[in-house]
Amino acid sequence: MGTHMKTTVEIADALLDEARDHARRNGTTLRALVEEGLRLMLDEDPSVREEPFELLVWGEAGLKSGVEWRDLVRLNYEEYERKRFPELFGRARL
Repeated sequence: MGTHMKTTVEIADALLDEARDHARRNGTTLRALVEEGLRLMLDEDPSVREEPFELLVWGEAGLKSGVEWRDLVRLNYEEYERKRFPELFGRARL
């Protein structure tokens, strides 16, 4: 087993509560959750990070040609699911 150092980190109350709940639901510890998050961020290749983009779907006359409301609803739902359950969609991108 490796060495460990105690340290103090300030975390927003709401985020800490959410992290504790997540750890409890997943049968792990807050410490393990924080270590895993740090490892993921430190191991991530910055060249793989997706650049933000603007989805142009609206013009002066309303929805652009070829864009349908149901597509926008589906895309919105998929993005919500990606954020809520990143483990289902591969490695999370920040």
